[in-house]
Amino acid sequence: MLVYLPEEKLKIEKLTALFAMLFKRAEQTVLLAGGSEPIYLPSDETHRFHRIIFKYDYFSSALHELAHWCIAGRQRRKEVDYGYWYQADGRTEHQQRLFEEVEVKPQALEWILSQASGLRFRISTDNLNGQCGDLSHFKRKIVQQAHDYLEQGMPRRALILTQALAIHSRRECYIHPRFFQFEAL
Repeated sequence: MLVYLPEEKLKIEKLTALFAMLFKRAEQTVLLAGGSEPIYLPSDETHRFHRIIFKYDYFSSALHELAHWCIAGRQRRKEVDYGYWYQADGRTEHQQRLFEEVEVKPQALEWILSQASGLRFRISTDNLNGQCGDLSHFKRKIVQQAHDYLEQGMPRRALILTQALAIHSRRECYIHPRFFQFEAL
């Protein structure tokens, strides 16, 4: 049985409440803690709302899943896990490079959401039993994408969520490209 610190549980409760306030009605979507694995499930005949389910009660898992949701277009949000390809842990180095290509945008956005929340971001290779190789290229692409989002604009839902988190956490001044550097990864 997992035991969570009271402050982590409170942060999760605040995040799910903030998300509900921003998107439950407008996007018919809820954010739910407690999954053994993270997953996005579109609404169906037994569930009125689309569900973003994050792993256990991990705040960083919630932010990662929110990043995917913020990026996914309307058609993708009609599919389980947005219809994305996923190769489980234990990927070869080639499979890992393919994984990294599709993870650049969500991880860059997760970094921004983490910064807005006051949480330290850590890149995820999600490949504990496989070959990761040199991560410097992946890190550079995440840095560049974070800068692109901040300088050229984020998807609408990502911007709304980032601004709300930054205001709630009093971290508006930290949502600037100078705080998103390679050395921070």
